[in-house]
Amino acid sequence: MDTETRTRPRVVVTGATGNVGTSVVRALAADPAVGPVLGLARREPALEVPGVEWAAVDLSRDGDAPRLDRCLADADAVVHLAWRFGPTHDPAATWETNVLGTVRVLDAVAAARVPVLVCASSVGAYSPGPEGGAPVSEEWPTHGWPGAAYTREKAYVERLLDVFERDRPQTRVVRMRPAFLFKEEAASEQRRIFAGRFVPGQLFRPELLPLLPEPAGLRFQVLHTEDAADAYVRAVLRDVRGAFNLAAEPVVDAELLGGLFDARPVRVPAGAVRGALAAAWHLRLAPAEPGLFDALRHLPLMSTERARRELEWEPAATSVEALEAFLRGVRSGAGDDTAPLAGRRVP
Repeated sequence: MDTETRTRPRVVVTGATGNVGTSVVRALAADPAVGPVLGLARREPALEVPGVEWAAVDLSRDGDAPRLDRCLADADAVVHLAWRFGPTHDPAATWETNVLGTVRVLDAVAAARVPVLVCASSVGAYSPGPEGGAPVSEEWPTHGWPGAAYTREKAYVERLLDVFERDRPQTRVVRMRPAFLFKEEAASEQRRIFAGRFVPGQLFRPELLPLLPEPAGLRFQVLHTEDAADAYVRAVLRDVRGAFNLAAEPVVDAELLGGLFDARPVRVPAGAVRGALAAAWHLRLAPAEPGLFDALRHLPLMSTERARRELEWEPAATSVEALEAFLRGVRSGAGDDTAPLAGRRVP
């Protein structure tokens, strides 16, 4: 290895073949301040990115721990993105990957004495927001919403990081808490995760939705995945610690969604929407558990002032542009050359 390469950090990325991972490895490889990039995933992809090598590591398996240790040897930074969203009917399976997999990563980081760890948290880690809906800072409690596996697991990972930071103050730990992340290439995966693999993408065409059902009071934030990746790279390269909220403007509400679909929002009781989702989930007609809808209704809005100040980060895409990219991808069956992001058009 030449002298110039050694002066640039070697970065290992877990969960490197998913929505966020593919954007992060590309952003790292494109940055001249970053050295070699190693992407880890359960299955090595066919995706080719100059400057990125791949290795197969399954974080849900104790048997892969020695391989993980070897991959992290001599790493200057680890970006931990690996996360499993389903099956939602088997929360023990997601716990094995998301929580116990994170324990395995933290153990490997400690054993290899990796100086920097950037870990994916989420808006889903936050406790319900304050009365009035004012945006919260990174100091807001992170106890999650108890009724959904996703939010429980995100909150538990925050506690794991608390202990790791206490015991290993020499490691610079950064927690990224992004809003919901969208890009065109991830749309097919997200359709499979939240709506099911057989829901036609054409249902998302504006002319088919003259009326848009709107659960009362629903407001949330989104972000283009490429903008999240930019923040991750900045967190690797800058001497920062702690949590960073990431979201784009404007906040998504019924009026914005109505304009996006050229449809008239129609208020519907949240209980009716929840009941329909619960019925579909229990009948295994929909993969997303109803607790996610409950969590969405209670998540706080986030202030991104700290990321803008300390990371000098500014999203390039608006929330509308992020949602438009997702809708294009759903309609076209867009994807990428990895197992999680495999594209498929459902006419």
